[in-house]
Amino acid sequence: MSIIARTQEIDDFWAAARLQVDGLPSEPAEAWAFGATREHADELLALVLDGTKTGTAAALWDHEATGERVPEADDLNIILDGAEMPRALIRTTSIRIVPFDQVDEEHAHAEGEGDRTLTAWREIHERFWRTYGESGRGFAPDMPVICERFEVVWAAA
Repeated sequence: MSIIARTQEIDDFWAAARLQVDGLPSEPAEAWAFGATREHADELLALVLDGTKTGTAAALWDHEATGERVPEADDLNIILDGAEMPRALIRTTSIRIVPFDQVDEEHAHAEGEGDRTLTAWREIHERFWRTYGESGRGFAPDMPVICERFEVVWAAA
């Protein structure tokens, strides 16, 4: 997940969201896509839009390596599709940082991937961080994971 520079499409999306959602600030939220590939971004966005995906996870090591801020409750984020077009506005509802091997079944289910079990979550995420981790530290069973829960605030038609 890399934050994307502000574009006209993001500005237009934000203007439309502000017409529909009371209290949004004038400056757009950060915009990013789930996953590491265009296909993965589209697959995960579809799960968000259909209400299946209400959680996500990130490696704390990656945030530390890239200098990316750790999300906090009430953060707003614009979610992009694989073509980097803004599609949904989400609000973070909670954050927990736990070791990989202590992520629970409830969080795995909220992420909506695979068969939504903890076993599938662990397989998917270990493979993801081994392949796409940005910290250079690889994967470890006790690596700190940022478990984020969110709700969709508004989605583009």
